[in-house]
Amino acid sequence: MTPPDGDQPTLLRTIGPFQLTLYGLGSMLGAGIYGLVGKAAGQLGSAIWMAFFVSMVAALLTGLSYASIASRYPKAAGAAYVTQRAYGKPLLSYLVGLAVVCSGLTSIATQSNVVAANVKVLFGWEAVPIELLALGFLLMIAGVLVRGIRESLWFNLVCTGIEAAGLLLVIAVGIDHWGSVSLFEVPPHDSSMALIVMQGAVLTFFSFIGFEDMLNVSEEVKNPRRNMPLALISAMLIATAIYMAVAITAVSVVPWQELAAAAGPLTEVIDRAAPWFPAVGFTIITIFAVANTALINYLMASRMLYGLSYQGLMPKALGKVHARRQTPHVAIAALFVVVAALALVGNIKELASATVLLLLCVFVVVNMALVVLKRRAGEARGAFEVPILVPVCGSLICLALIVVRVSEGNWLAPAIAAGLLALIGALYVVTGAGKGDRLAQFTQAD
Repeated sequence: MTPPDGDQPTLLRTIGPFQLTLYGLGSMLGAGIYGLVGKAAGQLGSAIWMAFFVSMVAALLTGLSYASIASRYPKAAGAAYVTQRAYGKPLLSYLVGLAVVCSGLTSIATQSNVVAANVKVLFGWEAVPIELLALGFLLMIAGVLVRGIRESLWFNLVCTGIEAAGLLLVIAVGIDHWGSVSLFEVPPHDSSMALIVMQGAVLTFFSFIGFEDMLNVSEEVKNPRRNMPLALISAMLIATAIYMAVAITAVSVVPWQELAAAAGPLTEVIDRAAPWFPAVGFTIITIFAVANTALINYLMASRMLYGLSYQGLMPKALGKVHARRQTPHVAIAALFVVVAALALVGNIKELASATVLLLLCVFVVVNMALVVLKRRAGEARGAFEVPILVPVCGSLICLALIVVRVSEGNWLAPAIAAGLLALIGALYVVTGAGKGDRLAQFTQAD
């Protein structure tokens, strides 16, 4: 694929199906599952495995849409690309692209502080400011990304292996307890079982967010029209199997009432099922799991900026690729400035919640974009096609999740989300993004 300037180097197409599957798996198996099991147990008791299954089905609808899009248009900033191709509205494409970037930036900033806090405890560096450790971590991640996609994927491979090993350890030490409790026991509720499971599925749905990161490395994947759908679906199914097994193990070892009250639910499971396992072990696993999430989000955001630049929605400089490393070094450096500032702010919990809302909005827009493109005469088909009902249902589920999140009573996150959209819109007007002919030329090309 030709970059913004024809004589410039391009991204390196080096990712195979196995590496891509691990990349997707790593984006889902983050540190969130370690606390999520406890929250889910408070809602569903011993039946939390059902919530993971239902939320996987719900997430898979949008995941299948993304897989189909990847087989049709394997491009960086794919969400923005299909939005522009479907609707022809540069402002909407710009909003989609930067909303995804914002979700990545808040995640990276949050994870950098979590890594810093854990490293400080692990090594006893009480005198070292957390901010300094967080900046050091961000520099390391940025350095890996600039170094090359191969190095980034090796880092991801190691981190994914360690975080998956932590979850597999939980399953291994607790599998003897399977069958000791009823897996249909739920807390006392006036609601039906089906409604309780759906409420739990809303909570666990967010453990599957991460599959969308895979779309943005499409230009670095070998045979993306085949490998993107294969890896995306495989990663989601593997994550589901691990999540359900961990959930069953957790409630089998620790009564769900105690699991819901535990500060570290899976740590409590290990303490009871394998007291010989050193407590520091889970600290190390957490560091690698969180570092992996930060790496993947940083990689995703840099490719999104690169793709937006190529599409004519961001400055050309952000589309520059390093001649030797074949990585978008300018985009990586620009993101470092922003994410470092966010990391220094400290607590950005509400900002992170707001960007999750934006990501759900992106899912709605992208799902419906696929509907438009599937109905358009003459539009090229991909190697992996889904019935039109799939993106329609994916949109409806994401809309329902948005309603649930907004109706929770905390209006700060929705207000911040609206403010971010207004800010992105203002940036679009001020910078004159999408006013040139590069966007039209890009979306007209196959």
